[in-house]
Amino acid sequence: MSTTEEVRAVVRSADPSLYNRDLAPVTPSERTWTWVHFASLWVGMSICIPTYTLASSLVDRGWTWQSAVGAIVLGNLIVFLPIVLNSHAGTRYGVPFPVFSRAAFGVTGAHVPALLRAFVACGWFGIQAWIGGWAIYKLLEAIWPGVAQLPQILPGWVGLGTGEAICFLLFWALNLAIVLRGMESIKILETLGSPFLLLVGLALLVWAYTQAGGWEPMLRNPTTAAGTATGLGVLGAGLTSAVAFWGTMALSIPDFSRFAKTQKDQAIGQLVGLPATMALFAFVGAAVTNATPVIFGERISDPVLLLARIGGPVMVVISMIGLAVATLTTNIAANVVSPANAFSNLSPSRVDFRRGAIITALIGLVMFPWRLYNDAAAYIFTWLIGYGALLGPVAGVLIADYFIVRRRRIDVDSLFVRGGEYEYSGGVNWVAILAVVLGVLPNLPGFLGALGVFAAPAWATTVYEWAWFVGFAIAAIVHLIGMRTLHPLAWETARQIRPPALAHTYAFPTPSRPAPKPPE
Repeated sequence: MSTTEEVRAVVRSADPSLYNRDLAPVTPSERTWTWVHFASLWVGMSICIPTYTLASSLVDRGWTWQSAVGAIVLGNLIVFLPIVLNSHAGTRYGVPFPVFSRAAFGVTGAHVPALLRAFVACGWFGIQAWIGGWAIYKLLEAIWPGVAQLPQILPGWVGLGTGEAICFLLFWALNLAIVLRGMESIKILETLGSPFLLLVGLALLVWAYTQAGGWEPMLRNPTTAAGTATGLGVLGAGLTSAVAFWGTMALSIPDFSRFAKTQKDQAIGQLVGLPATMALFAFVGAAVTNATPVIFGERISDPVLLLARIGGPVMVVISMIGLAVATLTTNIAANVVSPANAFSNLSPSRVDFRRGAIITALIGLVMFPWRLYNDAAAYIFTWLIGYGALLGPVAGVLIADYFIVRRRRIDVDSLFVRGGEYEYSGGVNWVAILAVVLGVLPNLPGFLGALGVFAAPAWATTVYEWAWFVGFAIAAIVHLIGMRTLHPLAWETARQIRPPALAHTYAFPTPSRPAPKPPE
């Protein structure tokens, strides 16, 4: 049988519940991303308001600016490792994250990690939509102050004024409309949006330097700042929140790395684009926030509120338009692709990428993102560390399974059929599920304490502050022990699989799917 006939036979045998053109391995013509494109992708995603507020929120809670920036720099160097490791599978086999997860969790058990990642992305989609809507609201308020006095329509428990709600819904709808038109429609926004936000951030830094009277008063820490005595501020909650910030992409990065030309392209591009960009913009957020008490007599950690306080209406309008555009591009790249694939993975014959994107937007709407984002404690301890406790164990299972159990060898054909190598028990690998559950459990008391359900004991709070790391380690160890004990044949079978000589060896023919345009 010829190679073409073999590939067609695989397509004919693929289970409709596991296969559609969005989930299929990419074709050679779709592998167009070089290291420059990956660097551009990370620069575009990293330069966003949540990066600024990750640092500014730590400073707002009393951290020194050195500890805040140090935690973020170290956290991004750490999270780069699982990002580049999970990228390897996407590049070698050309499959997206939900399909890659089938090797470790089973062909149907993969819904668990895919949906965990998807719901976190939905929350981020809502947060980014709220940030863009909030920028539009402050823009309107500068032009028309009466927007703040519109009659209250929503009930008080929602926590939004009428003007805020209208602006949020408008920006949310704009995100959805662009997604439904396709990724090509944001080419200009991707090119101009993030550099504009970088210019705004650097302009804020220069403004703070000028207004505060130089670096010394600008970077002077209050005597009560956390971490000044021991220097341990880069540890614990700050480090965990920095790792969890991109812990989402550490799982779903195969959704992008599958389009890489080579492993070298994805690794070098991400190394160039991620740590340095996050460090720069985190410094801007921490330093400017640290200077606001000197300038205004009060600490202002929200860059939208800060921009509304400086300059005239023209400055406010230009800044808010830039913030909205940059937020739009980051939101679509980081928070739509992965959940749309995950929801498509649930029912490939019924849910395509567009329908998955609609589901993502609707869930993000009802998660009350303004409550997650507007409070520094909730943003760090409830949102970032909370979802880090969920996703850290998933990363532990995936990396342990791919690099240790399978030694980077996957039978791609079996990822799309029932009864194959990754069927396990009814399509679910209960070892991997148990590993994730046991990885999450130690962090549950601390999470409930952060929510205010009860007063968590000191040990629970300490464990929770290291949630991502604790979950990752426990899940990886449990998975390895469980696979060796209950699935010993998996270790031997994986060694018999011949890895592809080229990354696209297993690519299915998908002529109706155009190759996505790489970021410029």
